[in-house]
Amino acid sequence: MNTVRAGSSIAFRNIVNTASYLDLARMPVVGRFEEAFHSAMGVPVKLFPPEIPRLRLSLGPSENPLCVLVASTAVGCQSCISAQACVQRGAAKRLGVQQVSCSAGLTEVAVPVVAGHRHRATLLTGQVLRREPTQRDFELLLQMLGRSSAGPVWEKALEKAYFGTQVITAERLNAIARMLTLFAGFLSETVDSESVAQADDEPHAVARAKRFVQEHLSEPLDLGSVIRHVAMSRFYFCRLFKKTTGMTLSAYVSRSRLEKAKTMLIDPSKRISEIGYATGFKSIPRFNAVFKLHVGMAPGDYRAALLARTPDKSVSAFPG
Repeated sequence: MNTVRAGSSIAFRNIVNTASYLDLARMPVVGRFEEAFHSAMGVPVKLFPPEIPRLRLSLGPSENPLCVLVASTAVGCQSCISAQACVQRGAAKRLGVQQVSCSAGLTEVAVPVVAGHRHRATLLTGQVLRREPTQRDFELLLQMLGRSSAGPVWEKALEKAYFGTQVITAERLNAIARMLTLFAGFLSETVDSESVAQADDEPHAVARAKRFVQEHLSEPLDLGSVIRHVAMSRFYFCRLFKKTTGMTLSAYVSRSRLEKAKTMLIDPSKRISEIGYATGFKSIPRFNAVFKLHVGMAPGDYRAALLARTPDKSVSAFPG
């Protein structure tokens, strides 16, 4: 019986993890951002699942024509898959921006979307050259792809695409990575906000515990009080809650408090200290430290960033 319950909990957790990417991919803002990013930066970007790819990932209609031509060959396709797997593996391992160069000399960049210390999705971009292409470089590319099997029409198209590929500086590549990191942060906040919500099919004890926490965020909360409320043994509850939500009760309480604080910070009439105590933090220094650790900026800076996102901004790469 315990084995069945444990297996069901693990399956539920896997469904939650998969749904996180699917929910993000369905968000209208993702498609709008991909289009706006390509228009502004001249390079494609697309959101992908966090798994290591076994097939080549296409960046859509705006991807570099050179990549399409290279991938039309067996050697080139395998090279693309290898490069994408490498950059995806690096992003997953380090949970940070990664870049690799494929055998065609193109640079690919991966920016992970991280929420709850887990890799939820990846923003993949690049397909650019880092230096001006030469005829010698092109000849080497033809040799790698198997020149003898390439027809003259295909070879001409490849040459046009190769020398037409965008060349960008290290400074511009860093700017691209920064923009994607900001957007990845926005998506992470979305996942974090939804992770504290109650799922329809989660165990009754977990749902009761979540409701209890949400109703008592401004008060001292410990594991003992929650266990008494759900009437369950400490060992079984901790195990069930972790398998269902992917986090400990303590982590859930902390994240719930931060999400409530972020909502309250929208109101400029509320003082930072008022928000800190209202969300259950015992001191303002502690509130500031925890908020900055998890959100990446102090509460005051977060509020300033929110207030800067006014509707009359005529151009904005990110959602307001």
